[in-house]
Amino acid sequence: MSGTGAADAESAPAFLRNLWYRAAQADTIRRGRLYRRIFLGEPVLLGRTHDGHPFGLRDICPHRGVPLSAGRLLEENTVECSYHGWRFRPEGTCAAIPSLVDGQDIDPSRIRVRSYPVREQDGLIWIFMPAPGQEFTQPAFDPPKVLLEGNACPQFVECQRFRCAMDHAVVGLMDPAHGPFVHQAWYWRSRHSIHAKAKRFAPSLRGFTMLAHEPSSNSFAYRILGADVTTEIRFELPGVRFENISAGTKRIVGLTTCTPIDADATEVTQVFYWNSALLGLIKPFFRPFARAFLGQDRAMVELQREGLKFNPRLMLIPDADMPAMWYQRLKKAWADSTGGNAAFVNPVPETTLRWRS
Repeated sequence: MSGTGAADAESAPAFLRNLWYRAAQADTIRRGRLYRRIFLGEPVLLGRTHDGHPFGLRDICPHRGVPLSAGRLLEENTVECSYHGWRFRPEGTCAAIPSLVDGQDIDPSRIRVRSYPVREQDGLIWIFMPAPGQEFTQPAFDPPKVLLEGNACPQFVECQRFRCAMDHAVVGLMDPAHGPFVHQAWYWRSRHSIHAKAKRFAPSLRGFTMLAHEPSSNSFAYRILGADVTTEIRFELPGVRFENISAGTKRIVGLTTCTPIDADATEVTQVFYWNSALLGLIKPFFRPFARAFLGQDRAMVELQREGLKFNPRLMLIPDADMPAMWYQRLKKAWADSTGGNAAFVNPVPETTLRWRS
C-alpha cells in the first residue's frame, strides 16, 4: 500500500466490534434446533425457540467447557448441556443445575453464559458482536435494512467460503477495476471493452455510496432488465454492500455480506430481492450467474494468498483503489470510537473518482 492507506491498514483491527454481521438465512435456523457457528473467531450457538424467536449464546458451557450446541433445546426453551444437564435460557442465565441438592448455597440464576443480540430481518439472521468489556452493551442501531417496498423476501441466495482474511474479501468485492480481468464471460465485460469511467461518491451511514448512475451498456446482466436502468451501490461497515437496481417500476436489490469466521476464512453471501413476480422469469439466469461471478472473486483472493504468504508491502493507487483506502480509514475511525478514544466521524469525502475498467 502507499500513503495513508498503508498506515490505516496496519493500525485497524482485523475484526470490528459493536456492529451487526449476517449470521444465517432465517429459513435455515429451525424451531427447536441448535447450530454451532464460528464468528470473528468466537464459538456461537444459534437457535430458535419453540415459539419462533432466534437467539445466540456463546457455545461453551461455563461448567466444563462442552459446546452447548451438542445438547438440546427443551420444551420450556432452555438449552440443556449434554454433559451434566445444566440448562440456560436464551438470554444466557442458568435456569437449573440438576446435581444440586437441598441446602447447597448455589443460585443458578447468578451463573451466565454470554448472549448475543440477534435479529431476524429481511429473511436473514443478524448477530451483534460486542467489543471486549462491553458484552452487555445493547445495539444502538438496527441491522442493515433492505429498502424494498413491502416485505423483503430473498428470491435466491449464493453463499461461499473464501479462504482469506475479512479485509481481502471486502476489498476484492468493492474493487472497481478488476471486473474485465477476473469476470471474463459472455454475459459480462471483457478486457477488450475497457473504457474510462467517472463516478460520484458520497459518505453515507458508516460507509460510502456510489451515487445512482447508468451501468455499463455492454453488461448483459443489466440489459436483460430493459431500458432506463440505473444502479446505486452502497457500502457499510463491517462488510455490507447493497446494489439497488431500478428499471422503470422494477426494482432489484443485491445484498452482499462478508462475515469473518476466523483470521483466515470469510463467509461471503449474496442475496437478491425484487419487487415483481415477473422478475422471477430471470431467476434461471441469475442463479448460475451469481454462483460463477462470486466463485471468480473467491478464486482470485485465494490465489492472492500465494503472494501474501511472503508478507509483501502492497501498493494502492488513485483513484481505482480509493474505495479500499476509505474502507481502512472507516475501520480505524470505527475502532477508535468503540475503544472510547473518539466519536465516530465518517472520513469519506464527497468526490468523483476516475478509472478505467
